[in-house]
Amino acid sequence: MALRITRVYTRTGDDGSTGLASGNRIRKNHPRIEAIGAVDELAAQIGVTRCELKAESTSFKNPVRAGQLDQLLEFIGNKLFTVGSDLATPQAARHPAIPVIVADDATFLERACDAWNANLPPLTDFILPGGTRAAAALHLSRTIARRAERAVITLAQAEENYPLVVIYLNRLSDLFFILARCANLEQGGAEIIWRRDVPTPGLPTE
Repeated sequence: MALRITRVYTRTGDDGSTGLASGNRIRKNHPRIEAIGAVDELAAQIGVTRCELKAESTSFKNPVRAGQLDQLLEFIGNKLFTVGSDLATPQAARHPAIPVIVADDATFLERACDAWNANLPPLTDFILPGGTRAAAALHLSRTIARRAERAVITLAQAEENYPLVVIYLNRLSDLFFILARCANLEQGGAEIIWRRDVPTPGLPTE
């Protein structure tokens, strides 16, 4: 039977608690919910990134690459719901039907990293986030993925370890870095190199 949501609000969380897939309820500031929330934020940022990409797709040197990038982001956005499902299920109460992250998921990200990095120029210095809007959005996705990874590690220290999720989020942040560079390259945007000796800017006098 298909899932049918007839009402968004339930009032069950008005006391500051929320329900897990196991049926148990925990506080909304529990490390598990912090981790799930960070992953949810990452999924939302990917939605924003896809909008930026769509708006700028005509500026890609190779339009096919823009389509391939959007397809990859769509796939990752769906996979993050699996990450959330994984984190929302204490392993002792896990049902075989509940989707979880497996080792092959991280392997796919490694393959994607290699494929998208293959045509990039060698990285000889640190770069700052920015360039095109799509690239900047991908850099923001990278930082949120890092924060989600830290939140899952905090959950491991407090309650339960999800090593495959940690690996997945770690690889995902690497992939976003590579994709940001690809977006800049495809759109002719110059990478912003970290300048160790950047001069202090002048201040307005009026």
